[in-house]
Amino acid sequence: MNRTSTIAADRSAALPRRGRRRFEEALIAVLLRGAAFVAVAGLLLIMVFVFREALPIFTNAEIRKEAGFAHFFATSMWQPVGDIPKYGLLPLLVGTLKVVVVAMLFAVPLGVLAALFASEFASHRMRETLKPAIEILAGIPSVVLGFFALIVLASFVQRITGAPTRLNALNAGLALALGIIPTVFSVCEDALRAVPRSYREASLALGASPWQTAWHVTLPAASAGVAAGVLLGLARAVGETMIVLMASGNAALVTASPLDSVRTLSASIAAELAEVVFGSAHYSVLFFLGAILFVTTFVINVCAGLFVDRLRRRLAGA
Repeated sequence: MNRTSTIAADRSAALPRRGRRRFEEALIAVLLRGAAFVAVAGLLLIMVFVFREALPIFTNAEIRKEAGFAHFFATSMWQPVGDIPKYGLLPLLVGTLKVVVVAMLFAVPLGVLAALFASEFASHRMRETLKPAIEILAGIPSVVLGFFALIVLASFVQRITGAPTRLNALNAGLALALGIIPTVFSVCEDALRAVPRSYREASLALGASPWQTAWHVTLPAASAGVAAGVLLGLARAVGETMIVLMASGNAALVTASPLDSVRTLSASIAAELAEVVFGSAHYSVLFFLGAILFVTTFVINVCAGLFVDRLRRRLAGA
């Protein structure tokens, strides 16, 4: 009788605990859904605001006469302030492309090879030291990297290359590479570590060396994740503002040389938006530049997400 009473009492005490646990789980689920909704809603509101402010370029007849879409490629000059404003996008697009290409040429090999070393060859202690040391670069404010490029790196680059100006696309690209290496490294290292150990063991059992296994087996197996890391680094490079604003020279020139000063899309917005007349053609053009950057980074991030899903499905199938 006592045993039956004890079991009944235990069951009675378990019911409130079970109900409380279910309530907590439901509350957490609601909070997570709410956070996701707020994030998506915020993104949509930013997108609507940017596109709304850029819309007069296509709908306002007065603004269209001064800065219509046809004007963007009718000239190769960017001179928005003057008696006859010129809104040629070519120098901004060329400047952005030059800086991004330089940054990716330096950041991608370094980031991918560092991730390959950390995941395949480094000891556990070395990996635990190397990974935080590289990822700590992501916590450095971009204005600090820009200041470093402006004061230290620019003089070094000019002395090595003989560039006509201290601030140029090469200087800005090198500084930008320092900012995107942690992104490339982190995503690539996670993708490489996710490759099943059986892949490596099978390759080594067939007589391949550790380097051959890493290069011909592990890296191809994680290629989707590596591509995602590269694309995320590319998105960061395209949208970066302070580094290129401080280190590029801000001269809207159309040249092929990386040793010339350049001006990027993001730097133009940061330098001019604070002084522009609200509602003017210049104002709408700057928001149109923001819309270009928004669409570009959005497409790149979507592609990176698709690559990550592809890697997940491949490894799940393995």
